[in-house]
This record gives sequence, C-alpha cells and structure tokens, in this order.
Amino acid sequence: MNYLTETFTLNNGVKIPMIGYGTWQITEGPDAVEIFKTAIKKGYRHIDTAAIYDNERSVGKAVEECDVDREDLFITSKVKSNIKTYDETIEAFNESLNKLGTDYLDLYLIHGPTPIHDREGNYDQANLEVWRALETLYKAGKIRSIGVSNFRVSDLENILTKAEIIPQVNQIRFFVGEKQEDIVKFCNEHKILVEAYSPLGQGKLLDNPVLKDLAKKYQVSEAQIAIKYCLQKDTLPLPKTKTPSRMVDNATLNFTISEEDMNVLDAIDDNLR
Repeated sequence: MNYLTETFTLNNGVKIPMIGYGTWQITEGPDAVEIFKTAIKKGYRHIDTAAIYDNERSVGKAVEECDVDREDLFITSKVKSNIKTYDETIEAFNESLNKLGTDYLDLYLIHGPTPIHDREGNYDQANLEVWRALETLYKAGKIRSIGVSNFRVSDLENILTKAEIIPQVNQIRFFVGEKQEDIVKFCNEHKILVEAYSPLGQGKLLDNPVLKDLAKKYQVSEAQIAIKYCLQKDTLPLPKTKTPSRMVDNATLNFTISEEDMNVLDAIDDNLR
C-alpha cells in the first residue's frame, strides 16, 4: 500500500492522503523550498504548514516549481491561536492564501483553543467566532475542509454547540506514550479525523528500548514502527524530516504490527509531554 496516495475520507467526503509531510521548524528560505520540493518528488502529496511556522511562502514556491498539478496536492494551513475574531480570521486566511500562491486550501485549522501567552484563559465565545469565519470560507469554496488543532474535548464540545459544520479534523500530539484517549474517543464518535503530529515524539521514541526491539523483530526502523502505530490507530501521521532517505522510509510501511505488539506499545507511558 502506498500511504502517500491512499486516503482517509473526511466526514464531508473529501479524501486526504494517509500520511502528511510536516513542515514545523523548517525555516523560510531557499533551503526550505528545496526540502519541500524533494518531499513532493519523493511522493508526498499532503503538505502541512501553518501561519506560525513562517514558511508558507516556501511551501508555495515549492508547489509552484514542482511538476505536480495543484489539484493533486493536499495543502493544509492554520490560523494562529492568538487570532480570535471573525474579521481577523478572514484577513489571516487571505494572507496565508497569498503567501502560498494558491486560490484555495484543502484544509484550514484553528491552531489552538487558546493563545500561547494565555493557556488558561476562556476563549469559548471567541473560538465560535473563528469557527464561524472558517464556515464562511468553506461555504464560499475557499477551503475544501475545516478543522481544529490541539482542541480538548471541552473545546470541541463548545464548537459543536453552534457549529453548522462539524470539524473534519482535529490535529493533536499523538504518538506511542501520548495517546490522548479521551480526545480520540470523542473525535471517533463524531467522525472527526485525528491527525497525529510529532508521531516520533519529537525524536525521543527513536531511543525507546521497546521500539528498538520491535524494529529488529519487523526488520524496520524505530521511526517506521512509530508511524505505523499511528496508522493502525486510524490516525493520520505527520512525520517531519529534512533527509530524503528518511522521507521515503517514513512512508514505506508494508508490514503490520501484531495485535499483541500493539498492546505492548499501548502500555508504554514515556511521559514525553
């Protein structure tokens, strides 16, 4: 199976490639353009960026210069978590669209329920305004699917109190040892696809002795075990690497982790928060 072209189907019928290429911490500039072009050449069709990553121009340049048609790519971006009004959200979306050099996005997310500087604040009403803006853009055909990121169950419940459109995606930290079972359960019940960012635990899983043992058993890498775990949990992993060979390895997953070994992985709690 080619996970770069095989798809999940979102609750609105839109198809999304099962593995995305994460771009967090890849700094804007010519090097980033080449990295993103390489990922596309290696077969990635799902590119995940965000306004706060400050690399949307480089993603757009890579898309412009690659030999893949825009409609064959799935591009995600996100509105910054500190933007909490309807008008600012529309403005931020248009700015992202301009930087990316495209006239639509495949997926647009609210990057977080609270601003980074005020994690404990209550932004329920503000998030409803941001969601209303996403719905407006969706209805106008500017976005093919809409969703959220880092939303807890209570944040999702708040959106659902007024939403005309149920979120298609919730992008969260999800990896071996960080299962966030309450959020995943809620999303599954409401047909909201969970996207798994940091599927390698920001690299820390690569040194985990259990993953090392399983990598030897299946004759694959620790990274491949970690990414396949996410897929077998019906989540969409977003691995990030600048290395071309690892781009290929991260999507070469033609093996199945046994139920017994999945249970072993489920039992891991590495406290990697």
